Amino acid sequence: MDIHNFKFIDLFSGIGGFHQALANQGGKCAMACDWNDKSRETYEVNYSLTPLGDIQQITAAQLPDYDVLCAGFPCQPFSIAGVSKKNSLGKKHGFEDKIQGNMFFEIIRIAQMKRSKIMFLENVKHLKSHDKGNTWKVIYNTLLENDYVVFFKVVDGSYYVPQKRQRVFMVCFDRKVFPNIKFDFPEYPAKRKLELQDVIEKHVDNKYTLSDKLWSYLQQHKENSAKKGNGFGYGLIDPKNDMWTRTMSARYYKDGSEILIYQGVNKNPRRLTPNEARKLFGYPDDFVIPVSDTQAYRQFGNSVIVPAIAHTAEQIIKTIKEYKLGGAKIVEDKGFVASKQLTLFGEGAVIC
Repeated sequence: MDIHNFKFIDLFSGIGGFHQALANQGGKCAMACDWNDKSRETYEVNYSLTPLGDIQQITAAQLPDYDVLCAGFPCQPFSIAGVSKKNSLGKKHGFEDKIQGNMFFEIIRIAQMKRSKIMFLENVKHLKSHDKGNTWKVIYNTLLENDYVVFFKVVDGSYYVPQKRQRVFMVCFDRKVFPNIKFDFPEYPAKRKLELQDVIEKHVDNKYTLSDKLWSYLQQHKENSAKKGNGFGYGLIDPKNDMWTRTMSARYYKDGSEILIYQGVNKNPRRLTPNEARKLFGYPDDFVIPVSDTQAYRQFGNSVIVPAIAHTAEQIIKTIKEYKLGGAKIVEDKGFVASKQLTLFGEGAVIC
């Protein structure tokens, strides 16, 4: 098995940010899963693979052989915006949210049914501080109890794309497969491949320009928020002067308020186009958007930033390669000859 040839499963797959990133590192997706039918549609069009539906219905018989479990599990129960919304509606959040909050334990269930050698998980930055840190303690300790070595970091996506998006990355190694392994998250790249001016299109349909009514409402809302001493309100971006946008959320389709594009003093601001949103998340130019603008905004707003995931995936492979080569060197020191063929997730060097 080639060092770059491995299989992964893509849980809570959305439109395939993990798929994009790991396939670029030589991985092959063995199975994907997402409850949203429109996201499954986008996934199938782009990857010729139809994700399964409800993760809670997946059985051991449906699980293929794989090496890496990827999951950007539902973040709304833990995000600042999600918690605020649920509080305002009198709903539970975090693990008390029985629908979304318990999805982490579905990941553990899958990992237990067919042991994951590596898990690569992603969630919102607020996961670590939610419920005074208790949510994070449960997640971290559950992973340890299942005999995984856990490494984590809050990764700032603005080093990869011109969007301020901070997320917790968790890389977990099966302790029995990789005893004593050490993992360091990669250093941020010195330069982004795309800057904001590269993302923003010059000629855009007028349908993306805000109506006078909506623009007036957003301005009033921001003024009222300022009087109350908080920072709620729209985010206006000038591509000529700004370096990045705010975080794009799944609610962007409602009014586009977190990222509005300045169009001069004589014209109302506008929303991003779906194609601009695609670029803000690092998807390639040939990525197909087969759904409506509303669905596209939801799908990108729920996505991972592809180049950030890819950079970490590259570091995972590099770490395993060095780990395996270290094992081969030990074998050679004992008087044996190790072949040059290494397995990425197997027992180590092949002994001749």
